[in-house]
Amino acid sequence: MIEVDSLTKQFGSKTAVDKLSFSVKKGEVLGFLGPNGAGKSTTMRMITGFFPPTSGDAKVCGISIVDRPTEAKKKIGYLPESAPLYRDMTVIGFLNFCASVRGLSGAFKKNAVERAIDTCFLESVAHQSIDTLSKGYRHRTCLAQALLHDPEVLILDEPTDGLDPNQKFEVRQLIKRLGKSKAILFSTHILEEVEAACTRAVIVDRGAIVADGTPDELIARSGTGSLTDLFRNLTTRDTGVKKEIAKPAPEKA
Repeated sequence: MIEVDSLTKQFGSKTAVDKLSFSVKKGEVLGFLGPNGAGKSTTMRMITGFFPPTSGDAKVCGISIVDRPTEAKKKIGYLPESAPLYRDMTVIGFLNFCASVRGLSGAFKKNAVERAIDTCFLESVAHQSIDTLSKGYRHRTCLAQALLHDPEVLILDEPTDGLDPNQKFEVRQLIKRLGKSKAILFSTHILEEVEAACTRAVIVDRGAIVADGTPDELIARSGTGSLTDLFRNLTTRDTGVKKEIAKPAPEKA
């Protein structure tokens, strides 16, 4: 469903993604793990056609995002990081608008909106202004727009970022359910989400894959039974603390 082949992205002299290759099959939920700045969002933006790759390609349902971007995008439901919302709209108004942008109309559009509202548990706020919603409900609304056209592939960038524990649990359970019939790629730096929602995970660091396997395989590889230990051993730890250069002591008069 998703085939990434030597995908590379350079910004000037900086290589953000370095010849990345992996695949996601139907019925698979792939967790895309890595520290901040590892290249997760950049990779997703290339797969969805938001960024053109410097080299390499990604195929969605066998369709090249480089050669046939419009066709490939029709197969994708995308939840970007900090997804935009029209806050003066109601939830149902926003979803109807997004459905129209997707080219849906008539009974098909009506059914698609109702299905997305039901799937994301938005019935109680469907006629409420988005501006009045909690962050959790706004997040669900963003996810609902990605599901409107019943895509075969879902690409979710940090889908639980900023949610409280109850909201995170609900979104993870939803991802697991959707993953039974779709190919799902979602990025996170929250390691507990691997065991909670993923059938497989890859760990990336500085734009390259450093580990790939099922949650059990990755935990076994750690040697300590801790995914956190494996993550810390394989990824660059950037604390943001600059080392001070020692200055020579002043000479005595």
